Formats: sequence, structure tokens, C-alpha cells
Amino acid sequence: MKTTPLGDGLQVSSIGLGAMGMSAFYGPSDEQESIATLRHAIDSGVTFIDTAEAYGPFENEKLIARALGDRRDEVVLATKASAETDDDGTVHGRNGTPEYITRAADRSLRHLGTDVIDLYYLHRVDPKVPIEESVGALADLVTAGKVRHIGLSEASADTIRRAHAVHPLAAVQSEFSLFSRDVLHNGEKQAMDELGIGLVAFSPLGRGFLTGGIRSLDDLTPDDARRGLPRFQSEAIASNLALVDRVNAIAAEKGVTAAQIALAWLIAEGVVPIPGTRRRSRLDENIGAVGVELTPDDRRRLAEALPDDEITGGRDVAPTVVGRDR
Repeated sequence: MKTTPLGDGLQVSSIGLGAMGMSAFYGPSDEQESIATLRHAIDSGVTFIDTAEAYGPFENEKLIARALGDRRDEVVLATKASAETDDDGTVHGRNGTPEYITRAADRSLRHLGTDVIDLYYLHRVDPKVPIEESVGALADLVTAGKVRHIGLSEASADTIRRAHAVHPLAAVQSEFSLFSRDVLHNGEKQAMDELGIGLVAFSPLGRGFLTGGIRSLDDLTPDDARRGLPRFQSEAIASNLALVDRVNAIAAEKGVTAAQIALAWLIAEGVVPIPGTRRRSRLDENIGAVGVELTPDDRRRLAEALPDDEITGGRDVAPTVVGRDR
């Protein structure tokens, strides 16, 4: 496994593991297999694990604590202060106040069974709270020794610059894949590159499109949250799968899977993808992306295979508490 720097001083495996789907949003999962997958990730050199208080709520953090056991020091653990959530799991709107961020961090430390969070993100920017105040609270957590590095998620270029002026950001997490390249078009990646901030890509496989495992809505369980996304509506799936088939063709030329070449494209861009999976077999497939070598021509062909103006449907429903800072 190779490693990649995030910001100044944080080294992570070049591919991470997004744990969200083990506890939330993508239908039922097998806890024993999820725990086995988390442990297999560490054995395989994938030492960057991503979670959030919102996943469950809280259940994903607790699952990771059970899975890590005495192996906590072998991983870089990232979690997030999310939409305001009561201890009983009731979710309210965004809350980026210092008071809430501090309370959420203490609660995550308890649920994760650790005394320090390696990378702590503000999950979504609160439009009612100046970003300087929110980041100031994150910085105070670093001073207190509860957090090692801080970051934002789904933040605009302007917000990133303002936040970084308060305290250095190690990373910004955004949706980024061959299917979703907003961070390139809106100036966010440019701002990160200029400031030396790492980009962590969630949903790097187009929320499953690029795995080859989704060919129709019937492939999603009734409670899978993707059923509500525009790109997964029946009229959009067929059109989008035609684009995926182009990626499949390029991957076949290289003797790899579509998922592996899509992840390799991100890694070649200097990005750390955190594909989510609940199974060891899929994890092993994803890890294979680290060894895929892409030429500049390969990278260009992949980008051209999925032009933005040919993708059917937006990536999100109307903005909600988990919407973007746009």
C-alpha cells in the first residue's frame, strides 16, 4: 500500500475505507462481515477509515470501535460533526456553533472508544454561523489534544480559504468521481492545491454506478437512499449506464475492472478516494486500484468517456441539511 500526505503532516493510505454503508442509507448489512472487512482493511494496509456521527446516528462510530479493539493505533480515524443530533438520535438542522462542535466531538470520542480523533471534519457548513467561528472551535479541539487535524466537507472555494486562514486544514472531503467533478469546475480543488490541502473523495465510484453492480432500481433494496437520487431514477439509469460501458471498455483494455480504473484515475489526480464497501471481496478489488498505472492519455480518455453534459440527473436532491456549501 502506498501513502499520500494530507495537508502538512498527516499521512494516510492512498485509498481509504468509507464505513457509512455498514450502518446507514444503503439498506441492511451484516455486522460480522462489516467488522471482518474493517479488520481486513488494516491487514491489507488500508489504514484510513472514515465515519461520522450521522451514520446511524452514532451506530457506525460504535461499530468501528468494536471492530478496532486494540488496533486503534494502526489507523488514521476520521469522523465528523454533523447536523445537530440529540443523544437519542433525533436529528435537527445544521449546527456549526462552537458549543455544538465541542459537544459532538466529546460524544464521538466516547463512541469511538478513543482519546483523540486523527481527522475531525465539519460535516456541512452552517450558513448561520461564520466559518471562522466553526473552525475556531475545531482549532480549540486541537489545542486541547482531542483532535490532531481538522477539515471541512463539501465546502466552497471561498469557505475553504477563509477557514484555512483561521487554522490549517489537512483535508476537504467532497464527492468526486468520474461521475461528479464539481470540485474541478467550481474552483475548490484549485484552492486546495494552492493552500496545500488534501482532497478526500467520497462516493468515488459514482455511488455504485462504476462498480458494475447496479443495472436497474431492482438492484437496490427498498430502503436504499439512492432510490431518491435523480441519477438513479429509471429514466436516468439506462442513459448513465451507457456512459459506464465506455469506462468498462477502457478498463478491459488495461485488464482491470471499471471500479479499479475509476479509483486509479482519482489517485492519479492526487486525490485520496474513500470507497465504501461492506464486503472483503469488494475491498480487495478496490485495493487493486493502487497498482493500476495510467498514462496521461488514459486519464484524458476516461474523463472524456463521461462528459458532464451527458450525465443524466443531478447528484443530489434539493438542498437539505446534508446539502452542499454552494
